[in-house]
Amino acid sequence: MSDAPLHPADDAEEAPRRSRLLFLLPLLAFAALAGIFLGKLLTTGYDPSAVPSALIGRPVPAFTLPPVPGLTESGAAVPGLNAADFQGKVTVLNVWASWCAPCQVEHPMLVRLSRDGVNLVGIDYKDQPENGRRFLGRHGNPFKAVGADEDGRVGIDLGVYGVPETFVIGPDGRIREKLVGILTPQNYDAFLARVRAMK
Repeated sequence: MSDAPLHPADDAEEAPRRSRLLFLLPLLAFAALAGIFLGKLLTTGYDPSAVPSALIGRPVPAFTLPPVPGLTESGAAVPGLNAADFQGKVTVLNVWASWCAPCQVEHPMLVRLSRDGVNLVGIDYKDQPENGRRFLGRHGNPFKAVGADEDGRVGIDLGVYGVPETFVIGPDGRIREKLVGILTPQNYDAFLARVRAMK
């Protein structure tokens, strides 16, 4: 019984083929996952329940944040923010920063929320106070109060993944919804309707 002769040339060709395949497998897997996520993103629309958050239904964590130094509106200082401010009325809390490019895209929608009568407050997250003040000076200040969270500790307590994030807080001081990502013209009406329907 004889074995077929081995051909070193065949082995030499097979090795690069295997290494190319091993190199391409992670890329193909990544491309497939990216396609799934993109498809979900484009077809889901506004659905705050799709964002997992351990804080939904729980009271806003206790905190007190100072105001952004020098931030004024119509000549009066804009106050800081604390958890007690959420009692008695539905409030939308937006976590933003001057260094955040998506925050700049979202900002006109926040101005619109304010004009539509929503009780809107903000947290300037991990930002230099002068940069936050300049940002609101340039784009307009839609917030009734703005807390300066320079070290990001309140953001951590709120479970902030990254800015912008928006929380809807009921009059009982409990977090009802969380929107990760930006408020857009496409999801604005649905978001506003949910806020107005909240009691």
